[in-house]
Amino acid sequence: MENAEVHTYKLENDEQFGEVRIADEVVAIIAGLAASEVEGVASMAGNVTRDLINKLSFKSLSKGVRITVEDRTVKVALAINIRYGYNVPTTCAQIQEKVKTAIETMTGLDVAEVNVKIVNVQMNENE
Repeated sequence: MENAEVHTYKLENDEQFGEVRIADEVVAIIAGLAASEVEGVASMAGNVTRDLINKLSFKSLSKGVRITVEDRTVKVALAINIRYGYNVPTTCAQIQEKVKTAIETMTGLDVAEVNVKIVNVQMNENE
């Protein structure tokens, strides 16, 4: 029972109770929240139009996140705004590990890639 507007992935199939499905937007939100928890990440990046639309909904939690799922394997692409003064390779490694762990723990899907793109540097808290 897959909704045409919401792309979902089958997680489990239990003959007794039915199946468990997860929307790709949920996987993207998990990735965005996990990345946002890493020290040095100022925010997720996204385009202006999408940002304005998403301010009105929980979908803003997944801005700057693109996922693809094939055969229970996830590939994640993140666009990040980093805070000035943080080491980029170290921060990106922490993002990759946190996102991979969060998705695998919460969904049971395997994460093959977490690609991080730094698109901006935030100089202070007010930017």
